[in-house]
Amino acid sequence: QVRLVESGGGLVQPGGSLRLSCAASGSILSINYMGWYRQAPGKQREWVATITNSGRTNSADSVKGRFTISRDNAKNTVYLQMNSLKPEDTAVYYCKLDSFTRDYWGQGAQVTVSS
Repeated sequence: QVRLVESGGGLVQPGGSLRLSCAASGSILSINYMGWYRQAPGKQREWVATITNSGRTNSADSVKGRFTISRDNAKNTVYLQMNSLKPEDTAVYYCKLDSFTRDYWGQGAQVTVSS
């Protein structure tokens, strides 16, 4: 069983920064990629950023230049550094681990951007 635990969410003013962390534990045999998704109220879950096992990254156009995904392979932890936050970034952020055979999801971390 694989478990993903997110942390680092909270309330921040527009223009501020937050750093999300996602620690994976359990029977992790292999990892294709890890990533972040988000879901705003009344909207579908959307992809934010991913990082492969080799370190290749990609991110949505809406967050490019503001969000950075990174990973500590030794700790099986993925991070999302979010800068220049906007009210439209408000959402529950979910961590995902793709193990080639199935996907695992975290419980979600609330990020609220408001003055």
